[in-house]
Amino acid sequence: MPESDFKTNVPTVASRLRLAVTRTARRLRQEASADLTPTTMSALATVERRGPMTPSELAEAECVKRPTATRSLRCLLDDGLVDRTADPADGRSALVSITREGRDRLHRMRGRKNAYLAQRMRHLDADEVATLERAAVILERMLETDGSAPSRDVA
Repeated sequence: MPESDFKTNVPTVASRLRLAVTRTARRLRQEASADLTPTTMSALATVERRGPMTPSELAEAECVKRPTATRSLRCLLDDGLVDRTADPADGRSALVSITREGRDRLHRMRGRKNAYLAQRMRHLDADEVATLERAAVILERMLETDGSAPSRDVA
């Protein structure tokens, strides 16, 4: 394909890819669980990955306002998925960390998502699976090199 045709085709591919990624992400959320919102699930995954953190640090990591992070944390605290302790460096603040139940819940939800994808991929041939593996590498690289977009965990 000539370079000019390739560049002309990029917006069309981008549109199809966006739709496929959006629909896949929605289906994975449906597979995971109805008991946590995507925002709360993302917050829990961030607390797991980054370790004890303040609500302000969570808000920054999630690219949301502090009140949004606080609401998510309240739900997670109420469900016993995170603990809140005094920040030894600043008595006016608190640190949140994931509980064993929180880790278990993330593990179960991720397992359901992985099982859903694996089941769907069983119907593909080896070349198609290899293509998806390559696509995953490319998408990961695109996300890592995009300095303008926030880095979010996909729980």
